[in-house]
Formats: sequence, structure tokens, C-alpha cells
Amino acid sequence: MWTYVRTLTFVLCILGLGATPFAVAAPAQQNKMKACNEQANGKGFGEGKGDERKAFMKECLSAKSEKSGGGKGTQQNKMKTCNKEAGEQQLKGDERKKFMSDCLSA
Repeated sequence: MWTYVRTLTFVLCILGLGATPFAVAAPAQQNKMKACNEQANGKGFGEGKGDERKAFMKECLSAKSEKSGGGKGTQQNKMKTCNKEAGEQQLKGDERKKFMSDCLSA
């Protein structure tokens, strides 16, 4: 009986870890959608515009994903900035690790 419970618990933990990237990616996609909706409304492509709005939204959403390079560009920029700040503060060892961790997660 306990073997079954342990196995089930282990499987649920593994499945939970596999779903984490999807949970993290959802807010970024929602923010992108929100920004494109606001731009569409600002340019007069209101809810009743149909094909014009669809075309604008498709272009807006795809342009932003290409521009960011799949997220690599912004992460690299953040890493460079944090690394530069840590160097300016002359941090080493554990202090540098903590600073980099905090800086990259901000």
C-alpha cells in the first residue's frame, strides 16, 4: 500500500515540475496580448473590425516575438547589466552569487 502511495506522490511531483515552464510563460503571453489589444484599440481597430483587427493582432504578436529573439536577447542583456554592477561593487564569492541571483530574478 505505501509503495503505491509513494509512487503516486513521486509521479505527481514529476508532473508538477514539467508544468512549471508553462505556468511561467503564461503571464508573458498575457502581457503581450494585453499590449497588442491596447495598441489595436488605440489605432481604431475596435472589437467590431473583424479581419482588419485580426491582421493587426497577428502582426503585432509575431513582431514582438521575433524582436525579442525568443527571450534570449533580454536575458543576455540582463546578465550583462547584473554582471557589470557586480563588478563595479567588487563582489566576490557568495556575495556575488547572491547579488546575481537577486538581480536576475528582479
